Amino acid sequence: MPFIVDFFRDADGSKPVADFIRGLPVKLKAKVVADLHLLEEYGNNAREPLSKFLEDGIFEVRSQAGNDIARVLYFFDENKVIIATNGFVKKQDKTPTNEIALAKARRTIYFMQKERKITRKEKKSK
Repeated sequence: MPFIVDFFRDADGSKPVADFIRGLPVKLKAKVVADLHLLEEYGNNAREPLSKFLEDGIFEVRSQAGNDIARVLYFFDENKVIIATNGFVKKQDKTPTNEIALAKARRTIYFMQKERKITRKEKKSK
C-alpha cells in the first residue's frame, strides 16, 4: 500500500506548502510535484538523493531543476500518511534552522488539531 502525502493546514484552512509550490518556476514546480509522488511510492524507504533525514523526525524532499533547488520538509503520521509542512528555495549548503523549527512547530500544531478532532468525535458518539 503506498503512502499518502498531505499538506499541513493552517487554522484558516490554507496550505502553506501548496502556496509555496504554486509560486515556483514551472520546471522546479514540476520536479517538486514529481518528487512528492515518488515519496508517496517509497515512503519511509526513500533515501538520498530524494529524501534526507534532518533531525527529530523531520525529513526533507530534495528537488532540483537546473540550478534551482527546492526543499519540502515533512514528517510521518500513522497509517502511511506523510505531512508536508513547509518548503523553501535552497540558497545555502545547510537547511536553515528556522525552516526545521517551523516544521517542528507545524508538526506540534498538526497533532494538537488531530487530537481535538478525535476528542470531538468521541464526545459526539456518547
